[in-house]
Amino acid sequence: MPNWLHLMADSLGPLLWAGLIFTIPLTLLSFAFGLVLGLITAIARLFGPAPVAAIARFYVWVIRGTPLLVQLFVIFYGLPSIGILLDAFPAALIGFTLNIGAYSSEIIRAVISSVPKGQWEAAYSIGMNWRQAMSRTILPQAGRVAVPPLSNTFISLVKDTSLAAAITVPELFQAAQRIVATTYEPLILYIEAALIYLALSSVLSAMQVRLERRFARYGGMLEANA
Repeated sequence: MPNWLHLMADSLGPLLWAGLIFTIPLTLLSFAFGLVLGLITAIARLFGPAPVAAIARFYVWVIRGTPLLVQLFVIFYGLPSIGILLDAFPAALIGFTLNIGAYSSEIIRAVISSVPKGQWEAAYSIGMNWRQAMSRTILPQAGRVAVPPLSNTFISLVKDTSLAAAITVPELFQAAQRIVATTYEPLILYIEAALIYLALSSVLSAMQVRLERRFARYGGMLEANA
């Protein structure tokens, strides 16, 4: 076996373990919390009072207008200067959650706005209040439209978690960096890490296609019944 292949085989286990223990949980938690934050932000911008909507717009403006890496550095390295100390993983989780919340809020705001006004009127006409109309009529329709862009956001997040290595989170990419520090083989190890990210993204992309097809069929059935 060639030396480079032997090195890749030896390092595969530690890289996959780091991905399982840190990369995947960081991705799932950040996306889940980010979706909740994005939904709240979108609703605040669409239906909240002017001061609340202004705060939501400001939050989205700041997060979308600054690099994710800078946001992570501010949280992990900057906040200790004012007495707020965070471990690496919670700091990364907060940073990714805030980032996903801002971007997903724009997606959610757009898909809620795309639901025809007649759907609101129909919900009110059968006695629903605002909360019931939103949860039973508007969000189910908007959610189907939001699947493709939110899926793309999730796949991008999987790759963006590599930035957590910059604040010492021992995820997949930092595991590769540590092996490089002992083997002095950056090309081989970084290519291997890239291939793992590529495999994860490919699997998620295939799942996205199947999910989109399922929602497309469901949406077609609804339209046919209507």
